[in-house]
Amino acid sequence: MKLSLEIRRCDNVAVVACKGRIVYGNEVEALSYTVADLFPQSRQLVLELSQVETMDGAGLGELLALLALAQARGCTMKLAAPSKAVRELLELTRVASAFEIHATVNDALRVAHARAQAV
Repeated sequence: MKLSLEIRRCDNVAVVACKGRIVYGNEVEALSYTVADLFPQSRQLVLELSQVETMDGAGLGELLALLALAQARGCTMKLAAPSKAVRELLELTRVASAFEIHATVNDALRVAHARAQAV
């Protein structure tokens, strides 16, 4: 299955629900453009990954590139509900610690809203 992206907003947080594959080619390109376009308007972003079937090295590299982009723009990017395949890849490659990972989208939103109120 190709990658489909659904964007919704919850107050000042953009949530991107990813479904399908995050792999080299059009899928990685679509994720890159979609998320990069959100950063000017949204300071906080949650990538919901529960329905990602597979991710390859290009997809993982793109997640790291988007995290770096977010940080460079003074934004935050959280991962929520990673599928088993995504979690295993993050752990196998030892990059899980680079990300703020939450068990659910609601957990990620709760943290994002708490930080926004603290600022």
